[in-house]
Amino acid sequence: MRAVVQRVSEASVTVDGRVVARIGPGFLVLLGVARSDAREDAEYLADKVANLRVLQDAEGQMNRSLLEAGGQALVVSQFTLMGDVRRGRRPAWSDAAPPGEAEALYLHFVDVLRGFGLAVETESFGRRCKSRSSTKAPSPCSSTAGRSSDPSWPLTTPVRFYSLLTR
Repeated sequence: MRAVVQRVSEASVTVDGRVVARIGPGFLVLLGVARSDAREDAEYLADKVANLRVLQDAEGQMNRSLLEAGGQALVVSQFTLMGDVRRGRRPAWSDAAPPGEAEALYLHFVDVLRGFGLAVETESFGRRCKSRSSTKAPSPCSSTAGRSSDPSWPLTTPVRFYSLLTR
C-alpha cells in the first residue's frame, strides 16, 4: 500500500463536471493498494498519515500532525501508484489489487482515519475524476523511489511537497 501525502490549503475532486468532495486545510492523500495488502497495512498507513508531523505549530515549526491541527483529509484512490516501470517503457499494473479488493481496503483506510476523529472526504471509487489542490509549501521532502531485495530498506529521493509512505 502506498500513499502520497500533499499538504494543501484546499482540495477538491470533480467527477463528470460535478464537485463530489472538497476540503479546507489538511492533506490530499493519493492511495494505491497492492495485491499483497491486508487490513493491517491500511491501519498502519492510516496511523502514519494521521500522525505525520508536517503541519506548523505556533512557532512556525513543522511539529503538528493532522490530528493535532484538526485538519481534514481528502483520500483519492490511485492504482497508478502501484505501477512498475523497472522493465521496459510501459508501466505494469500487475502489483495493483483488483478493484473489489482495492475498494475494500481503501474504505477501511478511510474508516480508520475517521476513527481517529478526522474529517475525511472521498472520491467516487473507480470513477475517472479530476483532483484540484492548492499546495502549502514548504513540506518535508521524502519519497520511496524503489526497494532493494530487503523491503525494509527503501531508497529515498527528495521530492518537493510530497511524502510517499509505503508499507
